[in-house]
Amino acid sequence: MPEGPVVVGTDGSAGAARAVLWAAQEAALRHQPLHIVCAVDLALAERLSAEAARRVREAARSLLAEAAAAASDRAPGLAVSTEVGREPAADALLRAAASTAPQTPGVSTAAATIVVGSRGLGGFSTLLLGSVGLTVAGQTRGPVVVVRGTERPSSGVVVVGVRDEGDLEAVRFAGETARRRKASLRLLSTWTYLQYVGTMAPMADAVRVAVETGAAASTRLLGSVREEFPDLEVTEEVVRVPSPAGELVAASMRADLVVVGARRSAHHVGRALGRVTHAVLQHAHCPVAVVPRE
Repeated sequence: MPEGPVVVGTDGSAGAARAVLWAAQEAALRHQPLHIVCAVDLALAERLSAEAARRVREAARSLLAEAAAAASDRAPGLAVSTEVGREPAADALLRAAASTAPQTPGVSTAAATIVVGSRGLGGFSTLLLGSVGLTVAGQTRGPVVVVRGTERPSSGVVVVGVRDEGDLEAVRFAGETARRRKASLRLLSTWTYLQYVGTMAPMADAVRVAVETGAAASTRLLGSVREEFPDLEVTEEVVRVPSPAGELVAASMRADLVVVGARRSAHHVGRALGRVTHAVLQHAHCPVAVVPRE
């Protein structure tokens, strides 16, 4: 499974600083370069005086220098490049990810992984996840990691949510991450029971089939990941819960990373994320990786 470079956004916020450190460690473990982007929206800059625009660009370069120094301190010897983006932050990150991925004829191309903080300097304080993170996670063709929570001792566990075979790439991404970090991998498959027996009774057979189908998909993915990563400790859990998102959020309290497949609505402008993915991004206690589904 080819692994691409890592692109991270910074705006000088505490959340962005944590994202830069996480991205630096990830790039070093992959033996890939790190590209740091600080976006300056030209549409805004054009409304400023020439002197004010110059100061904005200087501030961006200063933030990039600080971020690059922090990344180098976290991972000495890491190849780090920086860029002042000239579009809105989400657009700058998506373009940078597309341009940094290696293009070799006849060779499978690995998409760059984009890393963002849970919330930057912009937006409203009541929002748990900024619009940049949601926009990037909803539109990118490659993995996105939203760095949530605070730095803490490693738990040595990577959790991946499994619904069906469409989550294979998410499981493989989780397996690669666990292998690099010498962690174990936990496949978590959930199914939701109906709250009222009167409603559930006529649907008992349909519910049973759905549960058995989900469990079978999880077991097949378990066999696949064990074959691909024979030295990795892998466990599987199929649980009945009132809220799949709630179960993943609870699991994030004892994990270094939670990985989910990006189930997007085909009929929503902007390719909005599914409600489970959205809820996990909003409430998880550790970094969350969103991997596009097949």
